[in-house]
Amino acid sequence: MTTARFLAGCMLALGALGQALPALAAGYPERAIRLIVPTSPGSTADVVARVVAESLGKELGQALIVENLSGAAGIPGTRQLVSARPDGYTLGMVSSNHAINPSLYRSMPYDAVRDVTPISIIGTTPLVLVVAQDSPYRSIGDLLRAARAQPGKINYGSSGTGSVLHLAGELLKAKAGIDMMHIPYRGGNALITDVMSGQVQTAFLAVPSVVAQIQAGQLRALAVSTPQRVPVLPGVPTLDESGVRDYSYDAWIALIGPAGLPADIVRQLQAATQQTMRAPQVTGTLGPQGFVSLGSSTRQADNTLAAEIARTRTLVSAAGIAPE
Repeated sequence: MTTARFLAGCMLALGALGQALPALAAGYPERAIRLIVPTSPGSTADVVARVVAESLGKELGQALIVENLSGAAGIPGTRQLVSARPDGYTLGMVSSNHAINPSLYRSMPYDAVRDVTPISIIGTTPLVLVVAQDSPYRSIGDLLRAARAQPGKINYGSSGTGSVLHLAGELLKAKAGIDMMHIPYRGGNALITDVMSGQVQTAFLAVPSVVAQIQAGQLRALAVSTPQRVPVLPGVPTLDESGVRDYSYDAWIALIGPAGLPADIVRQLQAATQQTMRAPQVTGTLGPQGFVSLGSSTRQADNTLAAEIARTRTLVSAAGIAPE
């Protein structure tokens, strides 16, 4: 076979492939979609994923079947996602941990950027700094004054070393110029209980996980982590307005697919996600829990992922957290 005939054959094959992908997108989806959530049932990401999956399935005309594959900071579940065929029938709902893991682990079974296709940041979860209801700290000012007077004596809890809640605390230490002792937990439920009892003096927690306890008077909210106040906690000031200038940190949840997901399918999923995150049944369910619905563009999702990975590296390095 001559070189010319070989190249001509390659061009025909590429042309056929180029025709196949739009055809796939045109008929997509034709069956149920597997939605991997690499966190445990009942977690914030899981609760959000189930609400969104129901409405997104209606938007797409096919069911989204949520599958929890938890453990090891979401790495095993995400590994299954990136190994899936990029045909749009296996998607993932990941949280901020996806951007944190590259800074915590020397060796990972996938690349957090190259091996995924970001589709949309579906929304964000504000954090709130809380203490027990009978704590002597009645404001963020009280806490900061005590921390400056007793460096390293006041403790704060988190859901684990390198977690969003841990890094939020490290950012507070850096911005406010204080030193507090970190107490890592394995998950958030036991942490909430120990903050309520006063065994842990303070902690950042996701607003959806504690809004009920705050409203019931079981926890005292000192400040929220976002630049603007949180609608479900209108009386709680931001850290920035409380004197911790330029403090901004929250958790996010994103819809992603494996690398190589066809552009037509990505556009269809992003458009459907955007519509879903504006739907009254979604905003009406998640909004009162403190979740902020977004439904970002794919480009914004790309930019957010890159920016969060870079930001996390800086925080992890500054906090002296050694990669495992």
